[in-house]
Amino acid sequence: MATRDAEPRPVLGTPDDYPDRPDKRRGRFVMHLVVGVLTVVFAGGWGYVMWSATGNATVTKQVISFDAKKPDRVSITFEVVGLDDRAIVCQIRAVDEAHVEVGTLEVKIPAGAGYTRLKESLATSAQASSVEIQYCSPVS
Repeated sequence: MATRDAEPRPVLGTPDDYPDRPDKRRGRFVMHLVVGVLTVVFAGGWGYVMWSATGNATVTKQVISFDAKKPDRVSITFEVVGLDDRAIVCQIRAVDEAHVEVGTLEVKIPAGAGYTRLKESLATSAQASSVEIQYCSPVS
């Protein structure tokens, strides 16, 4: 038979059947360099986003108490500690039990106030369940 006379050969061939491999060191270096540069760019971008998203650390705000018993009005007592040389604007927001906004109020605090404790009242379009300080920031 013809199959017995043939010399057994590997199915995929022998190493001599293929050309030499190119040097992989240069390709690996370039790949590592590209991955490293991309990592630095993404880490730097993420760091910038986190740094800029921290808000204004120079104005501190805190809710002391709020009263949302009336169906058309809420009151809030809060503290703001800010800059002595700049005025501050705070946005107060009332929400209902589904967290839908039912009223807002913008409160302006004059420059030089430093520590301020305020009691404000705002009208609502429906029964509020919570009142919060949405933001406080210095006025430019």
